Amino acid sequence: MKMEMGKRRILLVSWLMMAACVVAGCSDAAFAQFEYTVAGKDADAIEIDVRDRMIDVMPSDDDMIHIIYSASGKEDYSIGIDESKVLSMTSDYNKDWSDFIGLKPAAEYRRISLEIPEKMLDHIYLSTTNEDISIHGRAAADDILIDVNGGSIGFDELDVSGTLSLSAKNGDIKGNVRGGYDDFSIRTDIKKGECNLPDKDGGSKLLDIICNNGDVEISLIK
Repeated sequence: MKMEMGKRRILLVSWLMMAACVVAGCSDAAFAQFEYTVAGKDADAIEIDVRDRMIDVMPSDDDMIHIIYSASGKEDYSIGIDESKVLSMTSDYNKDWSDFIGLKPAAEYRRISLEIPEKMLDHIYLSTTNEDISIHGRAAADDILIDVNGGSIGFDELDVSGTLSLSAKNGDIKGNVRGGYDDFSIRTDIKKGECNLPDKDGGSKLLDIICNNGDVEISLIK
């Protein structure tokens, strides 16, 4: 009887330890901050496709592209630049099923800071989930695509020569776009929200807006 009770206690303690680990979000390594830097002249396009990370974009003051982020042994990224001069960053998880249950990492570890120089890129592609994307200052490219599922998009000034595509679910889209009203064909798909721009044809550039359960407020500025 005593042996059986002892086994029960061991099983109970083991279960409690496992549950505590899951709730706390145990990791095999602590988060640390890293920085990836490349000369602005060496990158013609930027693609960031991550999960559950806030992306903050701001001007670079040294003609270099800087990506500042935090990573651990279980939550890391693949970052590099290919022969086409596309700088890319994607989530690279090394998790067990239990690692997806429990608390998120602290906010400071869920932030990616992207600093870009003042230049016209071929394209900028930014995508994340459950966090916001914020662009401070001017971001310019032939084409810009920003997609958020579970967050908002905010920007000071976006400048495109081709297509600007903005998509948000359960969040708002707000900011300024460089150009006049007649410069753009505007296409919108708004559900459970309001948009201050009407659909229209006739522009040499395309503004494509998709928003589900959020509001859109975009100003066109000269």
